[in-house]
Formats: sequence, structure tokens, C-alpha cells
Amino acid sequence: MGDAKRSPEQGPFRAEQLSDGDRYELSSGHAIYCAPSGARHGGANAVGALVLGTDPKVTEVGIDVGYSPTPDELRAPDVSVGNVPDAPGWVKGVPPLAVEYADRGTDEQELEDKVQSLLKAGTRWVWVVRLTGERRVQVFEQDKRQPSVKREGELLEAPDVLANPVPVLALFDREAALDASVRNLLQRGGLPALEQALTKSREEGIEQGIEQGIEQGIEQGIEQGIEQGRIEGRVEGRVEGQALALRASIATVCATVGIALDSARQARIAASSVRELEVLFESLVRERAWPE
Repeated sequence: MGDAKRSPEQGPFRAEQLSDGDRYELSSGHAIYCAPSGARHGGANAVGALVLGTDPKVTEVGIDVGYSPTPDELRAPDVSVGNVPDAPGWVKGVPPLAVEYADRGTDEQELEDKVQSLLKAGTRWVWVVRLTGERRVQVFEQDKRQPSVKREGELLEAPDVLANPVPVLALFDREAALDASVRNLLQRGGLPALEQALTKSREEGIEQGIEQGIEQGIEQGIEQGIEQGRIEGRVEGRVEGQALALRASIATVCATVGIALDSARQARIAASSVRELEVLFESLVRERAWPE
């Protein structure tokens, strides 16, 4: 199957001729080769899926999911929010929110065609995250002729799809994505242990600070101890929150790609550090299989 540029004529290929894992998309029956992504591009996909997949309103999120709104169209956004059924084969229709990461070497004409194809088929928003140059996100929206641009320090919104605004930085930076994910998980109410862990860590930090101040025996020492305790409490709470957010995201990815979590795998997830969880999450997103 050869690579095809834009053509006014109908191409010969159909989505049913492609299999899971084939590196092609279709545009009006023309095959478009999708090369493997680089490290920065692939890592960014995982960051975007993490912050979007934990939003309180989101029940379905996918990475590189193939959508075929018509027999001669097949598109696979980097990250899809909504319309990610737990079923084999290409998905009919399109996701309401799609995210594309554009890095060095991106074919801008093909990217524009993909964005317009998704919008035409029913996608409400396409966010194009620019990994080169100034950190920015182009927001394409149905019925709007020109995209808007959001920059670092600003927020992205997708009403009726996302409950919370997404900081632009959270689509680029892992720490910002983890912070936003902790907020999302707390709002979902499904992880009360996360809130308890944060509260406990802060309380213990404050108590430790008070004790340190008393031992010093001076007012300045007490004040310094309390402040130090608060700082330590926030740090401990943040680490625990990041770990819980990553565990929840790993479970989401496994459910999405059909990886069974037996007792041994659950034990490994529970015992892993934040860094180990990050490595495992990236591996699952990249390989779509449990690492041996």
C-alpha cells in the first residue's frame, strides 16, 4: 500500500482492508503512511492521556485509536477523549475531543487535512499541541473558520466533554500533568484514600514542625519548624498523590488495551515508586503490552 498525497480523485482503499497495527490512515480512500513517533512525541502522548483521562467527566480515553466515520476514511488521533468503546476493530464515528502532537518533521498539509476531516465528521474540538518553538496549543473548533491559540499560563476548555479546564502546561510537562491529575482524581471521589493521604501527610508535617520548634525553645524556632513541617507535608502529600494518580492511570490504560491485571501485576503496581510507575505507564502506552 503506497503513501498518497492529497488528490481530488477517490482513492481505492477502504478501512476494512487495514488491520490493527498497520501504520496507515485513510483520506478519501488514499493511504497516508504514519511513521513511528519520536521519544518526545510519544512521551507527550502519555502526558496528555494522563491529564485528560482522569478528568471527572471523562469515562473513555484512548491513544492512537482508529476512527472510520466512512468506509474510505480512517483517522487515529494521538489522544481521543470519548467514543472509545471496549471492543475490537475500528470505531465508527469520531471522538468529541481529539489531541494531536506536532513535532519536528510533521507534514503540515497532512495535519491540516486530518484536523478538517475530524471536524467534518463530528469532532467538536481538535487541539494541536506544538512541541517545537513556543509552547502553545492551536484550538480548532467546529463552525469556526480560524483556530485560536492558547499559550503557557492559559487554560483549555471543552465544555460538556471535560469538567475541568486544562492548563496548557499540563499537555507538555509531566509534573504539571500529575498535579492536574491529582485534582481530577480528588474530584472524581473514587479515591478517598488519596485525600486522606494528603491530609495525613500535611498534618504530620505540621506536627513535626511544632515539635522541632518547641525543642529549639524560641519563638523563631517554632515558626520555622511549623513552616518546615508544612513544606515537608506538602512534599509528602504530593508524592503520594502522584503515585496514586499514576496507579489509576495505569489501570485505565490496561483496561483500554485489554491487559489483565492479575494479583502479581497488582502487587507490582502497589509496591512501585513514582519513578517506577512512570516507566511502567510509558511502556504500557508505547508497547500496549505488559513488560516482561
